Amino acid sequence: MANFQFKKGTKVEISIDEDGFRGAWFPGIVVKAPAKNDKKVMVEYETLLAEDESTPLKEKVDLVQIRPIPPRESKRVYELNDEVDVSYNDGWWEGVITQVLQGGQYSVYFRPTREQSEFNDADLRLHREWVHGNWVPPLEEEAVLPTEDMGKEEKHFSKGSLVEVSSDEDGFEGAWFAASVVEVLGEDKFLVEYKDLKTEDDKEFVREEVDALHIRPRPPKIGKVDKFKEFEEVDALYNDGWWVGIISKVLGCSKYQVFFKTTNEELEFKDDELRLHQDWIKGKWAMASKAMDLSG
Repeated sequence: MANFQFKKGTKVEISIDEDGFRGAWFPGIVVKAPAKNDKKVMVEYETLLAEDESTPLKEKVDLVQIRPIPPRESKRVYELNDEVDVSYNDGWWEGVITQVLQGGQYSVYFRPTREQSEFNDADLRLHREWVHGNWVPPLEEEAVLPTEDMGKEEKHFSKGSLVEVSSDEDGFEGAWFAASVVEVLGEDKFLVEYKDLKTEDDKEFVREEVDALHIRPRPPKIGKVDKFKEFEEVDALYNDGWWVGIISKVLGCSKYQVFFKTTNEELEFKDDELRLHQDWIKGKWAMASKAMDLSG
């Protein structure tokens, strides 16, 4: 991301790396351009106020936290599983269309909070990623694909169930870890034992209590992929868990570069360390049927 793109007065969108704000972008302007080799820039938010609530909030943010304003989209009819941004609470929040309703209304699921709400089409835009100085278009052709057990709704877990568990702790967002249910503690509480995470003394596997929002079945196997495509959404096996990312470059010898937007990092993986990304939404598995495309 070149500094010259963010001169004084440039309209931008800003992300906030704090709990409760991840997955959202807020409109603002560059107050002062970054100096040469400076990785921070002063911005002023359009919709967020300072503590005295009388002036717009100004602060220095990392360059990786800002991006240009996405290109405007013409009004459109959204489809099931389209990835969208929702204008909500003074910003744009990433979500997935889970239901197409009447009168231009849509039900949208938010992955970070696992919440679902209804919105008007005027409050939506197609989701885009700013990757290496380019806008990556959203998954315009996304569908729920028929795979083994993919349509089966599973609402309850029992002792011995093979599951994956997520965490809201810093540094673990976007990752799922294999585990099994040791005990059902209540309708929405479970004691799980991780398959690969061990205690500090390295003698036993970690056990902990998790709630229903942080547990899901293990994704169904959908067969070996001959070749992943550029900008396809995948999970990468890394640090004992599966981390969601995007194929940023197809290399030779069945290797790929994967971009992780939560950390703005790019790492290399072999094909046997990757799987197509799937989301557990309303008791069913959904996945992208086509890769992102930079053309158009």
